[in-house]
Amino acid sequence: MGQPSASDRRQSVRTGVAWDAVRSVLAGDAAGPGAEQARIVDIGGGTGGFAVALAELGHGVQVIDPSPDALAALDRRARERGVADRVTGQQGDLSDLRSLVEQADLVLCHGVLEMVEDPAASLAAIADVLRPGGHLSLLVAQRHAAVVARAMAGHFQAARELLDGEPAGVAGATTVGRGGHRFTHDEVVELLGGAGLEAASVQAVRVFADLVPGSLLDLEPGAAAALVELERAVATRPEYLPLATQLHVIARR
Repeated sequence: MGQPSASDRRQSVRTGVAWDAVRSVLAGDAAGPGAEQARIVDIGGGTGGFAVALAELGHGVQVIDPSPDALAALDRRARERGVADRVTGQQGDLSDLRSLVEQADLVLCHGVLEMVEDPAASLAAIADVLRPGGHLSLLVAQRHAAVVARAMAGHFQAARELLDGEPAGVAGATTVGRGGHRFTHDEVVELLGGAGLEAASVQAVRVFADLVPGSLLDLEPGAAAALVELERAVATRPEYLPLATQLHVIARR
């Protein structure tokens, strides 16, 4: 097998922590007692970055995405990797979830909750399709880091507005801004609790990844692997949560 491409290395830095957590869930009881194949739903799974890899582990994955082009790319990728029999794609979004899914052992909702009008209602819909004891893998943008990123880019007014903005999904906030909702740790836990889901773990994702020049990862041998290990080392340390671009939550119904 050849060396991973620059794109693959950058992707591993961005998704390594979340991927580790998802695999850990599947290695435990996500599929239920005695079951070998989990029923997984990937909301907004697009071209199958997670879905195809999960299918390669032997699980059945249903991808729900609003883009026909993304679903076509998903189908091509699944066929190329020999898992087309375990991956299905359906056009839709979170509002269609109850009509498209009967029951799931694991639901992935990565980078989707930011763009919905009502995050609380969306999480309730996810809870409805999870089996008792099933899990949700939720990846959301984190507000504190977004404030810093806007300020560092010179967008001081945008940073101030985000800093003082209505907490996403609580206190009646339903308007999605230009960049979507941004969440804090406490807001995510509160939203999950309101949907009847318990946050089993919350991890910091991309604490350093967005600050490191891509050229360094491309040119410095071993840099990407070392950065992945650093991200893993800080992911479970609560003091790094406010610095993370994203929060990754494993919740249980």
